[in-house]
Amino acid sequence: MPVVVAVLRAMCDEAFNLHGSTASTGGSAQFIVVNGPLRTAIGMNATHGVFGNGNRANATIGRAVRLLLINVLGCVPGQLDRSTLGHPGKFTFCIAEDEEDSPWLGLAEERGVAAGVSGITVMACGAPRQVMNEWTHDPEEICETFAAEMRHNMLTYSIWPGNYALVIPKQLRELIVAAGWQKKDVREYIYRSARVFRRDWAKVGKKNVVARSGGPDQKFAALHTPDDLLVVAAGGPAGGFGAIIPPWLGPRSHAVTRAIEVHA
Repeated sequence: MPVVVAVLRAMCDEAFNLHGSTASTGGSAQFIVVNGPLRTAIGMNATHGVFGNGNRANATIGRAVRLLLINVLGCVPGQLDRSTLGHPGKFTFCIAEDEEDSPWLGLAEERGVAAGVSGITVMACGAPRQVMNEWTHDPEEICETFAAEMRHNMLTYSIWPGNYALVIPKQLRELIVAAGWQKKDVREYIYRSARVFRRDWAKVGKKNVVARSGGPDQKFAALHTPDDLLVVAAGGPAGGFGAIIPPWLGPRSHAVTRAIEVHA
């Protein structure tokens, strides 16, 4: 329950834009990442099939948040919730970060929660987009695969910059760590690489957009700053996979991080 309360407080932050993100035809869900000692105390999953079934705590937290949105705020599909398609994250979309098997700083601590204190981060987002690269040990090439998926999202869904989440499981994470990279290095590489030109829209059936103001050589970035990318260590130990979780509508909603208040 303290996790659910922290998530609700975070979503009520004006920067999150709770009404817009839950009522939009874009169909966003709330992606929740939990950090700190409370993850293990309540038995959350941060590894095998982290987005999938099989863990009661992960599923319960996300489902409780969705039921509150439906039953308290009236976010009923076809009524306040105007999603054209929605996605399965609207059932539940909550994970823990794999802090025990990662040398990187946890997401909540990176974003201002004190060391040793449990925290949550919540982000309005589209469905996760899984990618794979098992043909390199080069961290730049691995990150280029992630950046390519972000560029694809910019062309096929929304050009607007905002928070993206990057979930990196153990196999690719160990290669990046072995090269001496921290989360900061991943964010800075992708910030530089995840960019498209207005002319690129012609390749995805949107040539009519190219002729609008700005010109074909106008450049767009997926991120306003490197810190807009949320890098999360999570997922099973085998397979060169990762996931990009795109924003609902760029700068219209910002990820929010809060400490979890646990009372004895």
